[in-house]
Amino acid sequence: MSHPAGRVLAMLELLQSHHRLTGVELADRLRVDERTVRRYAATLVDLGIPVTAERGRYGGYRMRPGYKLPPLMLTDDEAVAVLLGLVAAERLGLGTEEPATTTALAKIRRVLPAPLAERLTAVQDHLGFTLRRADPTLRPATGTLLTLGAATRQRRRVTLDYRSWRGDPSRRQLDPYGLVFHAGRWYVTGYDHLRDEVRTFRLDRIGAVSTGPETFAVPDDFDPVAQVTRSLAGVPYAHSVEVLLETDLVAARRRVPPSVGDLTEVADGVLLRTRAEHLDGMAQLLAGLGWPFTVLRPDALRDAVRAHATRLAGWADRPGPAPPSG
Repeated sequence: MSHPAGRVLAMLELLQSHHRLTGVELADRLRVDERTVRRYAATLVDLGIPVTAERGRYGGYRMRPGYKLPPLMLTDDEAVAVLLGLVAAERLGLGTEEPATTTALAKIRRVLPAPLAERLTAVQDHLGFTLRRADPTLRPATGTLLTLGAATRQRRRVTLDYRSWRGDPSRRQLDPYGLVFHAGRWYVTGYDHLRDEVRTFRLDRIGAVSTGPETFAVPDDFDPVAQVTRSLAGVPYAHSVEVLLETDLVAARRRVPPSVGDLTEVADGVLLRTRAEHLDGMAQLLAGLGWPFTVLRPDALRDAVRAHATRLAGWADRPGPAPPSG
């Protein structure tokens, strides 16, 4: 960092990493005097980078939000973290419109040193995920996500056009309490003035959304994640299920996701309440848990468990391949 240009770039990196630094702090880190710091700041401004100087006892230098995005200066570790984060976001569906992740990856790759770019490409080409790739059609529009995020933070009511899972359109007045990313989908949960209750909406089904002047208060101890997972578990399916699991609540929560059903600790174990469209799938889930259980309802689930046990017994009785002769 002996060359002045290197110190100017180092100052830019420091300002990007901190909200504000005083002239003394910058001079100390760059090993120059405060007059030189002022000259470096003027150089950055001449380059179109919005650096502002605040005078006074508590003054200093900071990056001013402006029309231009200042160039990013990333260390090798930071570049790896950003690129792997983008790869994971694209795989898991955490991003918004599909091209954004791809173009962001391409832009960062173009400015990486060749040796680092090659090593990262090797990692990406041989990186596997245990989770299935998210459906790109479920990604929300960037504007929808940003508008709802701002309204949630400012506690401002929004008006949105929504399409139900049946395809029925509606217009809603919503007090957004929180945003949740769950199982490859984005959700917003809050008070729905049309239904007069707290509801959950998928962002990929939201059309136009606008923020109004009305404000609201979020109920004390409201948990958006718990609300979303509870609402997903309560989606109307064909069968209402109650099963007593002979285990403790801590173990049950490790094996049964909140989106599957509600778990309640009772005297004889843990009560699982959920809904299921197909009872054979519920029978497979219960068998896979590995704990003794008692079906409370519906009685048809007992038949599904027996049928699954019969299939397992049949598979267990299959003869293995004959040993090679000789």
